[in-house]
Amino acid sequence: MSTKLEESLSTERIYMSKPDVGELEEQYVLEAMRSGWIAPLGPDVDAFEAEMKARVGVDHAVALASGTAAIHLGLLAMGIKADDIVVTSTMTFAATANAITYTGATPYFVDSDAITGNIDPELLQRALQELVEKGTPAAAVVPVDLLGKAADYTAIEAVCREFGVPVLADAAESLGATHAGKQAGSFGRAAVLSFNGNKIMTTSGGGMLLTDDEDLAAQVRYLSTQARQPVVHYEHTDIGYNYRMSNLLAALGRAQLSRLDDMIERREMWRNKYREFFATVPGIEIFGGNDAEDNYWLTSIIVDPAVTPVSSDELRAILDQANIESRPLWKPMHMQPVFMGSAGTITGVSQGLYERGLTLPSGSQMPEDQLVRVLKVLADTLRREPQ
Repeated sequence: MSTKLEESLSTERIYMSKPDVGELEEQYVLEAMRSGWIAPLGPDVDAFEAEMKARVGVDHAVALASGTAAIHLGLLAMGIKADDIVVTSTMTFAATANAITYTGATPYFVDSDAITGNIDPELLQRALQELVEKGTPAAAVVPVDLLGKAADYTAIEAVCREFGVPVLADAAESLGATHAGKQAGSFGRAAVLSFNGNKIMTTSGGGMLLTDDEDLAAQVRYLSTQARQPVVHYEHTDIGYNYRMSNLLAALGRAQLSRLDDMIERREMWRNKYREFFATVPGIEIFGGNDAEDNYWLTSIIVDPAVTPVSSDELRAILDQANIESRPLWKPMHMQPVFMGSAGTITGVSQGLYERGLTLPSGSQMPEDQLVRVLKVLADTLRREPQ
């Protein structure tokens, strides 16, 4: 075994985005446990919802078991049903498309703009028009905010108003980001957040639906608690779901939310250091374009193998050998075996981003010495002196 590999295997692994939790989170969860509110719902759920809706600037918030659950119930509350068509971004995590199928609807995938990877509003307009012309108009649109950058909701909402189609914004990756000065999670008829383990803030598992629509929020609350009727005995007139967030996880979320700005600031620092490093590396650029309204959730790069000594996949393998986690950009849904053959308006942009993109360690929990390790491996591989 080479000395270099021995050193890699004996060094702590660097993860892309470990949960950033500490004494404050421990305090909040311990207090929730001591209060006796262990089961789903409780005062921390109520407080978490109130604090989040105030942060984002919406009237209603419903804390749920996952972001996937929020998409599922949001669509059901909008009246989405079997055989409807729901248009969504092809470049996303599978949860977005999976949740559409839970309703019995069919996802229709739209490709990305080349800069941000978010859904292309011009392609969206073309897709909605073509669906109308085929006699199968879309019942909803679910844009996805990719890797911490809100989609172009100014254009998206204008297009959807033209066709009379409601928007459910998948803001699972963009809490803390803005578009046109407005908080991610405040767009569309409703929006969803995710608090999965590697997100900008975490409740271990969990999500939330945000909306200004009181009736929609009430319907989501109802469905998320097994659609139980307000009577003493258990009575159900609708199919419901066990999708509510527990009080313990809400307590964790409250502590995380109080630290959100500091965690975003730290991720911004890593983004800036990566930008400085890659500024003089031909063939590699930071993915996503302008950072002005980003939440810096994850920092990704686009690699041009015709210019660089390695491809993005070769670079990922080299980082892995050095005990550093990295990952390609989301594999587009229209390329996934489970959705192969699904209808869509596809240009190939998202496929190119997937094939040339790589996400690097950029969590707020990461200490600076780990970033130095990452940059050293990158410098050695790309034949560039580190700063």
